[in-house]
Amino acid sequence: MRLLRSALLLTAALIPLAAAAQKPAPTPAVAVKPIAFTEKTLANGLRVYAIRDTKTPNVSVQVWYDVGSKDDPKGKSGFAHMFEHLMFKSTRNLVSEQMDRLTEDVGGYNNASTNDDYTNYYEVVPANHLQRLLFAEADRMASLVVEPKSFASERDVVKEELRQSTLSRPYGKLFSVYMPALAYTTHPYARGTIGSLENLEAAGIDDVRAFHATYYRPDNAVLVVSGNFDPAQLDAWVAQYFGGIARPAGPIPRVTVAEPPRTVAVTRTVYEPNTPLPAVLISYHVPADRDDDIPALTVLKAVLATGESSRLYESLVYRDQLAQSAEAFLDTKQSTGNLVVYAILAGGKTAEAGEAALKREVARLRDAPVTAAELSEAKNEILTATIKSRETAEGKASTLASSVIVDGDPRAADQQLAAIARVTAADVQHVARAYLADNQAATIRYLPLAAKQGSGDTIALAPTVRVADLAAPANVEIVTPASEADRVKPPAPAQPIAAAIPQPVEMRLANGMRLIVVERHDLPIVTAALIANGGGATDPATRAGAASLAADLMTKGTKTRSATEIARAIESLGGSIGSDADRDGASVGVTVKSDQLVPAMAILADVAINPVFAPEEIERARAQAIDGVTLTMKDPAQLAGLVANRAVFGAAPYGMALEGTATSLKAIARTDLTASYARTWRPDGAALVVVGDITAAAAKRLAEADFGRWKAPASGATATPAAGPVPAPRVIVVDMPDAGQAGVVVARPGIARTDSRFYPLAVANTVLGGGFSSRLNQEVRIKRGLAYGASSGVQARRLPGIVAARTQTKNPTAAEVVTLIEAEMTRMGREPVPAAELETRKAVLVGGFGRTIETTDGVAGILGNYVMQGVPLSELQRYIQAVGAVDPAATQAAAAALLDPKAASIVVVGDAKQFIAPLRKAYPNVEVIPEAALKLDSATLK
Repeated sequence: MRLLRSALLLTAALIPLAAAAQKPAPTPAVAVKPIAFTEKTLANGLRVYAIRDTKTPNVSVQVWYDVGSKDDPKGKSGFAHMFEHLMFKSTRNLVSEQMDRLTEDVGGYNNASTNDDYTNYYEVVPANHLQRLLFAEADRMASLVVEPKSFASERDVVKEELRQSTLSRPYGKLFSVYMPALAYTTHPYARGTIGSLENLEAAGIDDVRAFHATYYRPDNAVLVVSGNFDPAQLDAWVAQYFGGIARPAGPIPRVTVAEPPRTVAVTRTVYEPNTPLPAVLISYHVPADRDDDIPALTVLKAVLATGESSRLYESLVYRDQLAQSAEAFLDTKQSTGNLVVYAILAGGKTAEAGEAALKREVARLRDAPVTAAELSEAKNEILTATIKSRETAEGKASTLASSVIVDGDPRAADQQLAAIARVTAADVQHVARAYLADNQAATIRYLPLAAKQGSGDTIALAPTVRVADLAAPANVEIVTPASEADRVKPPAPAQPIAAAIPQPVEMRLANGMRLIVVERHDLPIVTAALIANGGGATDPATRAGAASLAADLMTKGTKTRSATEIARAIESLGGSIGSDADRDGASVGVTVKSDQLVPAMAILADVAINPVFAPEEIERARAQAIDGVTLTMKDPAQLAGLVANRAVFGAAPYGMALEGTATSLKAIARTDLTASYARTWRPDGAALVVVGDITAAAAKRLAEADFGRWKAPASGATATPAAGPVPAPRVIVVDMPDAGQAGVVVARPGIARTDSRFYPLAVANTVLGGGFSSRLNQEVRIKRGLAYGASSGVQARRLPGIVAARTQTKNPTAAEVVTLIEAEMTRMGREPVPAAELETRKAVLVGGFGRTIETTDGVAGILGNYVMQGVPLSELQRYIQAVGAVDPAATQAAAAALLDPKAASIVVVGDAKQFIAPLRKAYPNVEVIPEAALKLDSATLK
């Protein structure tokens, strides 16, 4: 099933599971209406769908083309994806990057993605900019300009994306290269979407023009508009901008290859660098997404791998502790897809043991029906996730467009969800037997290069894979930019629609606990999060990760429930429970359908008030945390962030690794965990945030029933730790010889969230590195193609936090990227930001805020941060005004004081031999620390 396209009214088939008895209980199901839309097809073949929602001030515009990586020409895998990048360059009437001016600069955003079957372009903007986006989308459909400079630049960017996502990231090749190549012997799905460096080089500019002429045509596209608009006006604009685009006479090439059934199992063993733990992946062919068996396979996948009560988690991760993680995903397509199960093994465990365990769980699905409890839980989980996916105009638009492109029917998602409600245990067993037999498995054992024995296997594109050359249409038009005099300008925006800012209602229980409620009744969903002050900043110096481990263990056993019982109870309601620690606090939260809030809140209170920190659970969680750290330490970008944090803060509270290190995690005793819990969790220092389909009065009754008996200890609240002295800046290289890319971070001390300079700094940071049009991204990606992206961020907390600019680049250009980042940071304080640029960057902040408050968990997240940071809730109402009031002088002053790179430490994690000479020339005091000698537990890193 395409990822949760839509929700339909589910009847009593979606029966929640009683927490104690673990048997289906007849509770009324939540009614969720199907997406209401209108549809029409223009004379040129463009299919147009409209979803009206006047409750949002935004509108989502999406254009999906029925062309994806399966259509890549022979010898040019990755071509459709590279072409996606070029669609953001110039057209006859739009200059290069103007799509960002029309979206990001007015508080919206844009993006695109390439799938095996489609390429989609999507934007969210304030609704008064709808006409401008329709103009722009039509212009790039009809008149894309492809010229050598932007073609070469974007090809370099895609190479960096490939290095970042596939070559540098652990297990990148497993999923993006090896899995499809082994899964298919005939169908062009065998080729990875991003392609290869060699194939990217093989693409020429004439190929790009021919590709656009062949596939980017109105009769191969779907336009979806979702949000706040006038239907008659929308019809007129669509006719005005899209109606005149010509429909080419020639047919659209289609892939008609059928993948033959796999009747003999295949297994390959490969050894790869930058593989911290062994992994095993098994894929099985499944039918096309429109097939009648897909609903049952969707339920099967949920039983197998959704949540901590799923079969894979309970057996491989929890009970047997074989795996650091064990997951599954259902990747359905227009043609043959895959159900994939995989495991990242735990430290010291073998791929053979992991493979056997995965196959045992698959066999259980074939050998016996799933239980009634599992069936009910899976359906509830699918429904809850589907409701969440429909909270925004963008989510609804994506749901509908995917149904049209993949299934050929805009109602397919609703029909699939209705079919899921009818799935029986026998149906699940039937599809397991039909598609998941041992002889249908394609298995990959993905092992560390250091463990290599013999030559290993090669996984490459099979010579039997059938791909076609691109037959260029006759007389492909070479579009050139219009002259300034002839260029048609985008229309002016209409009058803005004011956003409705949530109004929190705050109460306080007798025990001192705050209750913060935001009512939202448009969808039957509620997010409840309990926020406490304390967190990782209170960890002792030799016990980094104690707060994080304690938070994780809160959901792993209470006085009356085991870890498994907690997971089964909450997930039977269709929800999930998560706990986490931050620097300044911790949280535990649930999101459920509103009709399941009463039992969910009882579970939330139980894990918050009554955790037991059982010794066997501590050891299990400790082992998982150490394996997680092992993975992080092999990711250049993540490791660079950890090293930068320690370099900036030294021995101060924020300097420690929040999730700990292998050394600190091994040292943590049960008394450390109970002490961490006691420092953080007490009712007079906690706030319950409830957002969604519930009244404030009902929320108070629930809170008093579940949390009213929670008593504050006699001792006073834990004091906020002192900030500590700031170390001198350093230039540090962590030498990781097998790194496929270098992680670069330039970081310095910042400010507390309550500092009066917060909003000027937030605006200055957004100019520097916030969004695609930021200065860093312009210099590093757009102008030079040195990275897939470059950004900066401000972490303002109770104490002064960190300001950091970061990117990933190929190893030889790491030194160049460092100098570019420093130059842009210096420029921010040296000269004022032009007023026009400043307004666009403020719009980025306001737009991001507006999109965040569209969802229940988004609102809960903002309010929870306010609680942790000691910020009044009224900040929610004043945010937009405060951002708007920042002027060029305040921005420059904040930048001069807080973005000056002279106070920054520089960290580069990568293959040092490829960049150390130019880096040392620019920074003679550079320190090189071998990967194996790095000590994150030490304030000096040595």
